[in-house]
Amino acid sequence: MHHMTLAEIARGLADKKFSSVELTQTLLARIAQLDPQINSFISLTQDLALSQAKAADERRANGESGALLGAPIAHKDLFCTQGIRTSCGSKMLDNFKAPYDATVVAKLAASGAVTLGKTNMDEFAMGSANESSWYGAVKNPWNLEHVPGGSSGGSAAAVAARLLPAATATDTGGSIRQPAAFTNLTGLKPTYGRVSRWGMIAYASSLDQGGPLARTAEDCAILLQGMAGFDPNDSTSIDEPVPDYSAGLNGSLQGLRIGVPKEYFSAGLDPRIAELIHNSIKELEKLGAVIKEISLPNMQHAIPAYYVIAPAEASSNLSRFDGVRFGYRCENPENLEDLYKRSRGEGFGSEVQRRIMVGAYALSAGYYDAYYLKAQKIRRLVKNDFMSAFNEVDIILGPTTPNPAWKLGAKSSDPVAAYLEDVYTITANLAGLPGLSMPAGFVDGLPVGVQLLAPYFQEGRLLNVAHQYQLNTDWHTRTPTGF
Repeated sequence: MHHMTLAEIARGLADKKFSSVELTQTLLARIAQLDPQINSFISLTQDLALSQAKAADERRANGESGALLGAPIAHKDLFCTQGIRTSCGSKMLDNFKAPYDATVVAKLAASGAVTLGKTNMDEFAMGSANESSWYGAVKNPWNLEHVPGGSSGGSAAAVAARLLPAATATDTGGSIRQPAAFTNLTGLKPTYGRVSRWGMIAYASSLDQGGPLARTAEDCAILLQGMAGFDPNDSTSIDEPVPDYSAGLNGSLQGLRIGVPKEYFSAGLDPRIAELIHNSIKELEKLGAVIKEISLPNMQHAIPAYYVIAPAEASSNLSRFDGVRFGYRCENPENLEDLYKRSRGEGFGSEVQRRIMVGAYALSAGYYDAYYLKAQKIRRLVKNDFMSAFNEVDIILGPTTPNPAWKLGAKSSDPVAAYLEDVYTITANLAGLPGLSMPAGFVDGLPVGVQLLAPYFQEGRLLNVAHQYQLNTDWHTRTPTGF
């Protein structure tokens, strides 16, 4: 059962080939057996999962149906879950049990999804390797000596290792798409505002967006259907109708205009990945797509702009973690200043401290105009580049990452080298656009992803293209040895 996709599980449950309780028990046993190798979970919720599975079986017995009814998933550990630890991968929140469910959690629970647990992540979603977690690094199932990508590496590793069919994740600068590429999954970052951020602990509020991680575009369509929608509790949520994503998967690609930015194929891209991307382009051409070279001239400025804006927002968002109201509190503080300093110094890891300091500096008097304001102007230029491009093409295609997954610890002493791995993904977050990564092949036995970007609220177009590609390729069906 662990090799079944969400779509196959939905059909199996509908045909009464197995029950949600049986499926849940099977996957919980598999997690207990295999997860010690990859460390993809922070918390398991066996009792909750079994009670939800039993309730789902009863709902089906009473005539209800639904693609997610009785389907097992997991949540990245920054989605608040009532009465369950929500840690954000940090010592700071190791003892925090959320008093309410995030909107995403509540919506998926209402649709009958079964929560198996909370997945490991880079601390406060800051990282590209899932090595900054207080609970230890997550390992890539394709090679346990390599990173699974971050910050949603726990969700990605768990799905790739067939511990469960799909999981929620979040993407601030590529944290869904990059782990998807590194672990041979399909991952979708929706348009900013498409999925509610209420109850999703913030890293950078104008960039964060929740989305699905699964093995296929079809499964991502199913999970996104349960996640998306307007939420009056979230001031950044957009009141836009949610289409039937599954119904749009089978549209023809005949005449689809695909733009390929010339800036993507620079010296920083591994030539073996470039070859796989060109092979993907040829496959899509066979399906009727038309390829056109385009330009995104301000892409070169995206990384410096992102690494000013994101840390600036993080320094503001994380100021609430002060040892006073909730979260980690230092032992025996001498006074209020000591409480603040030691609680934050002991509760936050080095990467989080680094980004808080960068952000506070960029926002400080005398530097705001020179750094933060200029970064926001670059952000607008990046968006304008995309708007111009989408006047000529329907989607944009390129590599998800410049290199395959690196070895654990290889970039720990050089944070900037890790930041540069986000070069192809962060532009979508700066512009608020939807982006998808899908499997495109292997380099040295490690998966590689191809990225698709579309205009606002065109997630369905991305899923359609990815689904048609996956009907004609088999990269997404490959399974890591031992799992």
